[in-house]
Amino acid sequence: MFETKVAVVVLDDLAVWQKLNVTAFLATGIAASAPDALGEPYLDAAGRSHARLLGQPMLVFAGDAAGLLRAWQQGIARGLTRAVYVRAMFATGHDAANRAAFLAEPAEAPDLVGLALRGPRKDVDKATKGLALHG
Repeated sequence: MFETKVAVVVLDDLAVWQKLNVTAFLATGIAASAPDALGEPYLDAAGRSHARLLGQPMLVFAGDAAGLLRAWQQGIARGLTRAVYVRAMFATGHDAANRAAFLAEPAEAPDLVGLALRGPRKDVDKATKGLALHG
């Protein structure tokens, strides 16, 4: 049992490629913010080293816009680590443009299409309450 929990919430009406893209980007944000949560490098039978992975499960949820916003607000209120992806980021081509797109969003109601949270289990559970696991 882990003391912390990782949850990714993706807008339920995105195209499949968008859901996968958003999930991948958000997972990197969580991994970058928690290097202590990464496992050791993977070695194959030939002795080649492969990248480290997050050492705990990530739950992926689907939600509507209201559910994403509520989870984001709960994440802020509970001091959880947050990684965000807004709709405008689909039209950008690099990290600086992504950050500018997020900065341009309304501070209290960004147009979220994805969110990742990491923190104490009970706080992540409360932030994702009512959301269904992605199916």
